[in-house]
Amino acid sequence: MSYILHLETSTKQCSVALSKDARCISKKKLLAENFSHSEKLHLFIQDVINEAGIVISDLEAIAISKGPGSYTGLRIGVAAAKGLCFALDLPLIAINTLTIMVQPFFDIKDFDFLIPMLDARRMEVYTAVFNKNKKIQLQTTALVLTEDSFMSQVGKSNCLIIGNGASKFQALSPKIKAHFRKEIDYPSAENMILLAWEKFHNKDFESLADFEPYYLKDFQTTSPRKT
Repeated sequence: MSYILHLETSTKQCSVALSKDARCISKKKLLAENFSHSEKLHLFIQDVINEAGIVISDLEAIAISKGPGSYTGLRIGVAAAKGLCFALDLPLIAINTLTIMVQPFFDIKDFDFLIPMLDARRMEVYTAVFNKNKKIQLQTTALVLTEDSFMSQVGKSNCLIIGNGASKFQALSPKIKAHFRKEIDYPSAENMILLAWEKFHNKDFESLADFEPYYLKDFQTTSPRKT
């Protein structure tokens, strides 16, 4: 039996899931405007372990959503994951946040492409393009949206746009055949489980000493005016 703990903190939603042999056996999540990850994450970890009736030493790996996403959220999640791995001598599994986001939508038959979008700043989003066969058509990137975005990747195919950056694109009246969900979809720990299980069996682990969140871009600061 393999127990893996999954942590997702890249947005204002904080979520934790515990899996046993690739099956979710316990989960917790909270979507909070005041970004309470530092308060909730360790409580959620303890909750899912208690609910499953195991002890923390039963874990065999920790999986973390590595980004892109919120700098603060990623930093909190990765610090917690690395701390557990060091303390328990466990391997660390890292998964791209946009890949996590699209997992629940591949079974929808009406769309040829999935385009997740995480809000970055102004008209910019973190995004990628996946086809219905789960292949990446556009690698993870920070993109300033225009009405012409994604035309070269998807052509005239039907596309499902998800995430908290989708409304920015919808407001531009995009030229691609874009379809938008009424709900705002956030990455969630329970959607990491099959991805983490595959990496666990392939021993695709991160170096604890060197691993850092995938921030994708540096913070931008305003240069002082010359006098």
